[in-house]
Amino acid sequence: MYTMEDLKTNRDAQITVGSIVFFLLAFPLYFGFAAGNADGSLSGSVVADYKVNGELTYVELDSGTEYVADGTPWMDTFNTDAVDDADEMNIVGLRVSLSYGEDDESGGDGLLCQGGQDAADTITGTATHLNFTETDEGQNGGAGGSHEVTAEWYNSSMVGGEVIEGLSMDDIKAQIDSMGAGLGDHAVEISVSAQAGNEPSPACSRSDEGQEVSYVVELIVFDYTIVPVVEVQVD
Repeated sequence: MYTMEDLKTNRDAQITVGSIVFFLLAFPLYFGFAAGNADGSLSGSVVADYKVNGELTYVELDSGTEYVADGTPWMDTFNTDAVDDADEMNIVGLRVSLSYGEDDESGGDGLLCQGGQDAADTITGTATHLNFTETDEGQNGGAGGSHEVTAEWYNSSMVGGEVIEGLSMDDIKAQIDSMGAGLGDHAVEISVSAQAGNEPSPACSRSDEGQEVSYVVELIVFDYTIVPVVEVQVD
């Protein structure tokens, strides 16, 4: 600890105390500036090194269960008007989660028709918003199944803590903030390609008219901050 006399006469003491005072003042100002620019209007056009910190959350639009007939898709449209404060959210994607039970096949009656095998149905889901569309499929097999379909309209490669070089805050924001483009209608389509299995005898018949499918439709919301990356060199 330095005395007042040291501060008057000792140059090393003066430098040390001056450095401490500088960092005590500069660090709160710097982080306040960074947070203010990250959370407020990102108008910075300065090209530098930045990081994007953020978290994805999911807001349910709708859920339910539908019997989907073979070859006849089920379709519906959900609007963000059903979600409170949706216009304040950075909606960057649409996720549709599908689940389905065992195959709903029916076989022939009688002793000769016992022992047949079911065939797996293919359940296909499509998620659409504006011109963003994704499709994925799954099969129920002998024990049911589930899968997800996700349509996104932001640059997810910028998220994860990697340093982003050669861009400004405005450039980064343009790629991770939907600017309200996530509002409006979100369409979901579910289709089933049913397959009837086999029977032990040609006299038997097996049929499969469709599959019961449960769905959950969710908005993908991304809350983020953009912070400058500053390298501190210590001699």
